[in-house]
Amino acid sequence: MTQRSFRPRALAAVSLMTVAALTLAACGSSGGSGSDSAPASDATRTVKTAMGDVKVPKAPRRVVVLDTAELDSALTLGVKPVGATHADVASGFLNYLPKNQVAGIEDVGQMMTPNLEAIAGLKPDLILTSKIRHGDKYAELSRIAPTVMTESTGYPWKENFRVHAEALGKQAEAEMVTDGYADHVADVTKALGGEEKAAATEVSMVRFVEGADIRIYGRKNYIATILADVGLGRPAITDQAKDGFSYDVSPERIDLADADVVFHSTYGDPKKAKETTTTGSGLWKNMDAVKNGRVFAVDDQLWIQGIGYTAADRILGELHRSLTG
Repeated sequence: MTQRSFRPRALAAVSLMTVAALTLAACGSSGGSGSDSAPASDATRTVKTAMGDVKVPKAPRRVVVLDTAELDSALTLGVKPVGATHADVASGFLNYLPKNQVAGIEDVGQMMTPNLEAIAGLKPDLILTSKIRHGDKYAELSRIAPTVMTESTGYPWKENFRVHAEALGKQAEAEMVTDGYADHVADVTKALGGEEKAAATEVSMVRFVEGADIRIYGRKNYIATILADVGLGRPAITDQAKDGFSYDVSPERIDLADADVVFHSTYGDPKKAKETTTTGSGLWKNMDAVKNGRVFAVDDQLWIQGIGYTAADRILGELHRSLTG
């Protein structure tokens, strides 16, 4: 069963709306003239942000996004940004995003070091990001365009999505997206045999990171919220995660990640991230999940870096296929 056929009807309806909206957005942003950038004073509304109340256009037309979550949110809601930062990956924009949706978006620099001159040159009427990423650049960004910042990213992604939707004037579309996600979650839980069977299946999420220890993900991060929504169990080590985010281990302690099912992803070079040596070790091969054929390599850009409903919908599809296959 392909993911598209498995998607709930509400989310599929939003996808159709998104195609139309992106077509209009592409037409509306192609000229790049200054007349598109400044909203009339009587065509604004106020959004509560991590930096206080911000007046934004009622219908922003030239949006710049400075992180992966904001890019996912905008595209999910049918808004094609005129500019976006790129993630630290070879593909620039994360590879789970459809090529036709990101085509034509101006690259305004690396995520943590956006090019303010390039952003200003796009004459945006709205900038979306978070305080944890770009709080130190808030004053400069605000001089370019109204800037809406959430406090952080990752774990509060659902609340952040609603802030993005309010800033973009897409609350109705946001409701359809969240309803569709809830339907998809319910379908996956049902496919796993219901809530009790889902809860009885312990799932580990492991991330190999170049230049850092191996992360066994806890309960307070993006992917953990999706696993929790489906109702999946988590191994005991999860509760020892620092700040709920991750419990970091060396390859010599990878057996702590054992569970009924183990998903793992890699950020950076597999050798430098210790994936190659770890997954070839006796400790790894002796884990129950490995011996039972219940270990799955997943795309780091999708499972860890995407942070939004478009990514979540695809992850749900992969969970369904992996856990019921």
